Amino acid sequence: MIAQSKIASKDNVGALLAQAMEAGKGLLRLTPNWVPRNFMHPGKRIKLAPTDWYALGVNRGGIDERWFASTTEAANEGRTDDEGLSYVKINGQRFLLRDAVAEGQGAVVGEKMWAEYKRWPVFSKFFDNAGPIPHHMHQMQKDAVLTGQEGKPEAYYFPPQLNAAENHFDYTFMGLEPGTTKAQLRKCLEDWNKGDNGILDLSKAYRLKRGSGWLVPAGVLHAPGSLCTYEPQWGSDVFGMFQSLVEGREVPWSLLVKDVPEEKKFDLDFIIEQLDWERNVDPFFKDHNYLEPILDAEKSDPAAGCFDRWITYGLIDGKQRISAKELTLMPGARCIVRDGGACGWITVQGRGTMGNLNIESPNMIHYGEEPDDEVFVTATAANAGFEVVNTGSEPLVSLRYFGPDTHPVVPMVGDYKKSK
Repeated sequence: MIAQSKIASKDNVGALLAQAMEAGKGLLRLTPNWVPRNFMHPGKRIKLAPTDWYALGVNRGGIDERWFASTTEAANEGRTDDEGLSYVKINGQRFLLRDAVAEGQGAVVGEKMWAEYKRWPVFSKFFDNAGPIPHHMHQMQKDAVLTGQEGKPEAYYFPPQLNAAENHFDYTFMGLEPGTTKAQLRKCLEDWNKGDNGILDLSKAYRLKRGSGWLVPAGVLHAPGSLCTYEPQWGSDVFGMFQSLVEGREVPWSLLVKDVPEEKKFDLDFIIEQLDWERNVDPFFKDHNYLEPILDAEKSDPAAGCFDRWITYGLIDGKQRISAKELTLMPGARCIVRDGGACGWITVQGRGTMGNLNIESPNMIHYGEEPDDEVFVTATAANAGFEVVNTGSEPLVSLRYFGPDTHPVVPMVGDYKKSK
């Protein structure tokens, strides 16, 4: 029987947070945060036990996502009250990371982050499907605010550890072909109920490569392929699906206009104007958005078996919105990790220690189990630094993502070419 921690009373969050901060020296143990999508087929590579792919019921859809260090609710129909929200675990009890942030404020997310956002404004996930998903976009800020939400830029990284199988379609359509007109796209929306509305005829697919990634600014169309994806993103779940049929499955109009004001749900011109048109038809789309890992020479020590690589980097609209790194320690290696701010951490290979916490990537997780693979690194721990040690016989690999303006400087898109 699974021994799951008990949800603590909200009145007790302050005391439990103090215990967790002391026990982990600012490193907070998190429990798995599973999210189903009823319009997708699970890719079955995120280590959830085969018996539990439909743990929330077939009507809710298969579990194809695991969210990391999230204070953002999943925008699913029929959702549970805490769907999409991560929990901190301490002494057999757990409480929402969202409540921990509200209680600990600057000590948890950083004084500057708290002052500006009053929350942890980002999250990441594993996004794992058997096949492609509809060509869709996430609204820009100007449109998201119309429904009381926030715009969502995001990024991809394809971890080799979770991609032994490509599944059905390891290509992602991005944007629109240069020269595409709004009239052509409007015709696709007019043809919504005629079957395949033909939007992919206006786009270009790129082969997905393990160990690489992409930036996907808000307002840009994309139809993610079937590689399991690590996806740092802004803390919002807005989207609009622009493709009417995927692998023979209907995409309802409601998913196109989920985050459109009520009076605009059949206004085709308004729907199209949500797109960042110039970015979508950019003839140099790959040059401006494709990413490969870049070694952070200042934070790495190859001679000691320590490699810290940027995997998500660059600016979006001139701002450092999201970033992520991949830390690899060879067997027996150790290093001190010190970052400019808080981050969400997931271990994807090996075992070791992180401060005084054990970390280990499990082979299989039953729904409700609480393995030692996920941690929230508070601003307190990130600024002080903590030691990571590989105690196993294989590389210890972890992914960690950061909020806005965490680093003094990040590499620019295309900088990976300088090291080739």
